[in-house]
Amino acid sequence: MLTEQEKLDSLTRLGIELSRISDLDILMERVLTRARQFTNADAGSIYILENDWLRFAYTQNETLQQKLPKGEKLIYSTFKVPIDTKSIAGYVAATGRALNIEDVYHLPQTLPYHFSRRFDDASGYKTRSILTLPLENSSRSILGILQIINARTDTGAITGFSISDERMMHHFAAVAAVALERAQMTRALILRMIRMAEMRDPAETGLHVNRVAGFAVEIYEQWALKRHIDRHVIDKTRDVLRMAAMLHDVGKVATSDLILKKPARLNNEEYESMKLHTIYGARLFMQQQSDFDEAAGIVALNHHEHWDGSGYPGHIDYRTGLPLPGFEGPDGHARGKRGREIPLFGRIVAIADVFDALSSKRTYKEVWDEQKILSQIEQSAGTQFDPELVDIFLSRYPTLRSIQMRYADEEADPEKT
Repeated sequence: MLTEQEKLDSLTRLGIELSRISDLDILMERVLTRARQFTNADAGSIYILENDWLRFAYTQNETLQQKLPKGEKLIYSTFKVPIDTKSIAGYVAATGRALNIEDVYHLPQTLPYHFSRRFDDASGYKTRSILTLPLENSSRSILGILQIINARTDTGAITGFSISDERMMHHFAAVAAVALERAQMTRALILRMIRMAEMRDPAETGLHVNRVAGFAVEIYEQWALKRHIDRHVIDKTRDVLRMAAMLHDVGKVATSDLILKKPARLNNEEYESMKLHTIYGARLFMQQQSDFDEAAGIVALNHHEHWDGSGYPGHIDYRTGLPLPGFEGPDGHARGKRGREIPLFGRIVAIADVFDALSSKRTYKEVWDEQKILSQIEQSAGTQFDPELVDIFLSRYPTLRSIQMRYADEEADPEKT
């Protein structure tokens, strides 16, 4: 448990730490982790404002996490809460006032808000103390809600959040909100690029790219943990990869509508033209000024390469579109990259993209059956996909499915806290 001085010292460093994170999802994870450390809280959640609703966006729960096998992650679903005074989160968002509740099971009946026990009943968890704070920008507009749950003493006993905790967390929330607003602006810029592609390709939606990015980050993290890569390096790479993966098909903005919107399979000539989206995408990031630019170019160019060398565009100079010297095939085209010639990010996004495509309806296909999808990906190990990454995909499938559901359309649930 942090001392008061350690909290103050940590708070001064918090802004710098959070400013180094660009992706919204990765930022929420770090914010909640640090908030729980500040108050020695067992659990917590973040809600993000979306179209006059609060979306339950991220959660952590140490008690439930410890019940899982090593390496497993909590699986949770997302939902929406109206901004009104009936729920705890809704009340804080509606009024802009924090709530510090010592025991949510003993709230006076006269209060406008109430606590729903459904999560506790379903999980066997016992929520007691809750500190809920608004995340506001400089103009005092609500960006979201930060909620931390079950403060603990040094011995682990559940207690209420102190006045000192509340005061410190107000400062914490102000710092976190600055980083959150910046990350939301970054996400908005990326999604605008996605919407440009969506105008050309109806399948290239914000939900699709968020799912692909979430899958990619989960697969990468497990790959890196197997190699005992430093946690700091993993976190930095996750941040870059997630944003890069969202832009894997941005090169489709240069592909003809006749091809992208054709309600049937492409003929050979159309298919060859469509393949060029990998090169067009890489060209968007030619002027590389950051790790993100480099990663986005790698993903755009390589996410259709196949482990056995049968993918595209192969060993090509994306600036000219010509094969690299020594890599021309017998037909004059560039030889496909094989095995680990394909950059790791390309190999990862290849699986993530195909998984979501098979799980989604397209103009030329229906959603595949789950077992058929798993069988197809497993059978493609060593041909289309890196066998090691397929093993990781299959071992993390429940977590990947939860990511898939998190970025599906959700109905609002006013009974949630």
